[in-house]
Amino acid sequence: AAYKCAELTRRLIERGAQVQVVMTHAAKEFITPLTMQAVSGRPVSDSLLDPAAEASMGHIELAKWAD
Repeated sequence: AAYKCAELTRRLIERGAQVQVVMTHAAKEFITPLTMQAVSGRPVSDSLLDPAAEASMGHIELAKWAD
């Protein structure tokens, strides 16, 4: 099913959705973050506690964005 992620993301965006891709390490074995970034037009989150993102409390901002 991982190969369908890019197509699903593209279709959601075509219909006006905003998509933020969050990937686990295992997910990156099936489809690359670069592919998902290209399709979604947004950087891919792939770490819960990314030091660069955590300067602005990235995990909290991601949750707020989803609401």
